[in-house]
Amino acid sequence: MTKIKERKGDGKMKKYLALFLTMAMSVTMLAGCGGGEQPAQDNAETPTDSAERTTFTIGFDAEYPPYGYRTDAGDYVGFDIDLAQEVCDRRGWELVKQPIDWNTKDMELNSGSIDCIWNGFTMTGREDSYTFSEPYVDNSIVFVVLADSDIQTAADLAGKVVVTQADSSALSALESEDNAELTASFATLEQIADYNSAFMNLEAGVDDAIAVDIGVAQYQLQSRGDKFRMLEEPLSTEQYAIGFKQGNTELRDQVQETLDEMLADGTFDEIVANYTDYNLDQMVCLGK
Repeated sequence: MTKIKERKGDGKMKKYLALFLTMAMSVTMLAGCGGGEQPAQDNAETPTDSAERTTFTIGFDAEYPPYGYRTDAGDYVGFDIDLAQEVCDRRGWELVKQPIDWNTKDMELNSGSIDCIWNGFTMTGREDSYTFSEPYVDNSIVFVVLADSDIQTAADLAGKVVVTQADSSALSALESEDNAELTASFATLEQIADYNSAFMNLEAGVDDAIAVDIGVAQYQLQSRGDKFRMLEEPLSTEQYAIGFKQGNTELRDQVQETLDEMLADGTFDEIVANYTDYNLDQMVCLGK
């Protein structure tokens, strides 16, 4: 009796298999006749960036005021974020604000985790590494010291401890051949993760001077009263632009087109006017 049951079960299995194969063949025939979705072909044209895009993710240092920073309430704000928000509003994209570790910005960009680096990003000297927008801010690298410091010029930094942000444009300027003699005169050149920490260390007397972008310096001087001052002579000058993955000209062109529209209708200048306390109106170069 056991063997007979096994044979009956085998017969049922064969019927089920035959029915399954018949159904599968029918679905295939319907798809071939246009009755179903065609499978993607290897040589099929992929949708363009503009056809696919619904979000726009910017990578930024959340400790880099006034360009991008976090408020006490936990919101991400800043000049560059305001510009990005307006671009997204006009293009129908959702802005995604992605704070990043500045040391990993290239990995974030190349992996697709972010669409661009938009946060007081220096293009000078990096032109061959990214696809950049047009420059929109003229920037200088300056030294900041305590208000009562005896340091008056860069020459007075000999034997002093100078700090700057890791992988920053200020660090690149200090490590350049043009400033090799100056940098060699320091007691040490230290690197730190963010400028907010650098200013706290300077105030505490841990360091003697900070090499920093002028916009960030002006923000700190405004927000921290009369505790600091800038040396008159800048270390170097440079320009900010939006950095896209190398070769991504389509997205760059879309963003640039919208920025140009904002400049033409006065919206760009209205956003700049919100940051006049930090002299951004004197630094903007887009359209000039």
